[in-house]
Amino acid sequence: MAYVRFTGVTYYDPERAYNSYVLYSGADSVTRLIDLNGIVRHEWPYPGLPSRIIDPAANDGRVGDVGLQLSQGPDPRGGIYGNRTVGQVSWTGEKLWEWGTEAPGGAARQNHDWELLPSGNRLLLVTVPRVVPGLGPDVIGDQGLYEVTPDGAVVWEWKAGDHLDELGLSEEGFDDLRATVARNPGDIWGYLEINSAKTIGPNRWHRADPDTVFQPDNILIGSRKANVVALIDKRSRSIVWRLGPYFPDSAGMQHQRVTRRRVPRPLDQISGQHNPHVIADGLPGAGDILLFDNQGGAGYPPAPLGIYAGSRVLEIDPTTREIVWQYTAEDSGLPPWTFFSSFVSNAQRLPNGNTLITEGMQGRIFQITPTGDVVWEYLTPFEAYAPDGASDADEAADPAVDRSIRTPLIYRSQAVPFDWVPADTPRSQEPVDRRG
Repeated sequence: MAYVRFTGVTYYDPERAYNSYVLYSGADSVTRLIDLNGIVRHEWPYPGLPSRIIDPAANDGRVGDVGLQLSQGPDPRGGIYGNRTVGQVSWTGEKLWEWGTEAPGGAARQNHDWELLPSGNRLLLVTVPRVVPGLGPDVIGDQGLYEVTPDGAVVWEWKAGDHLDELGLSEEGFDDLRATVARNPGDIWGYLEINSAKTIGPNRWHRADPDTVFQPDNILIGSRKANVVALIDKRSRSIVWRLGPYFPDSAGMQHQRVTRRRVPRPLDQISGQHNPHVIADGLPGAGDILLFDNQGGAGYPPAPLGIYAGSRVLEIDPTTREIVWQYTAEDSGLPPWTFFSSFVSNAQRLPNGNTLITEGMQGRIFQITPTGDVVWEYLTPFEAYAPDGASDADEAADPAVDRSIRTPLIYRSQAVPFDWVPADTPRSQEPVDRRG
């Protein structure tokens, strides 16, 4: 009997949900804009890592422009090496900006994040294939940041491999890192797998103290594999603030972390986290850091994790390093393991105080109130063969591939205000309850 997966909107409470569109790139490499009834209102035939509708206030008032990946390169390994160009596309599909062939190495290799800066430049998180000093003789996937002008010039760059001593790894951690690299020569995904890079923007910490490390143009990054969230000083290129990789009170708490409810409390062990970013001015929690703590296997050495734990979303005061708000499945009256994505995923604070969450491994996007009530839930119907999987034809061509894998994987989603797209775009707001 074939497995049938329930998809679409399962629940929608228009009175309590923040009403918007939602943008995401499906496993089938198509970027779609849906309304909260799950109806596809627009799509682009490109993937994004991530795709993102651009705020018209930062885009000369233009609405409906989207940033995404535009072409793949010739590298047979694909993945982040195969991303040749990225760019900006209009609502009607016109390519407005494209970058990559003029990049170092002839390909963008952008992955995991990008940002349109107030200057009009773009900040791109990229892979830099190179030998990293201290990690062995092989070319590996180092990661870095490029700031690129509208005409394609790289005017600022940063490479993670030049700042390893700033990550806080112990001697044991460095030994484990070097051993991991030695076991995986030519690793294209990167030994740190940085999955987020975002300037922190105007914030209350800077307004209170102009000399703070939280300068608006400093860049917050997250390393999934190292369990580190770090702030890069734009001028010195040094890491000037950090969460992780180790948390002294976590050794005996691995079975309790996700189920602890008291806040505020000191931050405990994060593991495999995604999308740390400073909540923007004007939103509830502004100035705090919001992140999706996957609680997936990660760390040098690997962090201790709970057997029955799940993922969680954390809001962290960066000055006290305390958790001031959190979400786990228990806040929705469910066991903690029912909310879990060991990789990918993100969370976004909404203007009404709700939070949009992408449980990416499950292809699930949902919205919760501050107290954890689910007021909207959507399961993507768009599946495809996983990057690690293959079609039947691939199996025949490559004996190393022994089965096909289909997935509903979503990397990130984005809540898109109605006025960020053309005004004649339809939307529906009918209550839905298919939970049965």
